[in-house]
Amino acid sequence: MIMEVCGMKNSLSRYTLRISFILLDKLGYIANSEGRSKNKELEQLVRKRIEEFEAVHGTIPIDDYME
Repeated sequence: MIMEVCGMKNSLSRYTLRISFILLDKLGYIANSEGRSKNKELEQLVRKRIEEFEAVHGTIPIDDYME
């Protein structure tokens, strides 16, 4: 899905995360220590988890809908 924001195409999804303030603060601490934003830290965590999952279960098939 490609969204158009202010006349510019954007291929990034938006997702609202519900999380406790304590966890979010701790995530921010870790992200800051790694020189990342909280968003980029979450992205890295998700990528790592997907890699771990696929190493055990094989590649997750994704339809080519992101054109």
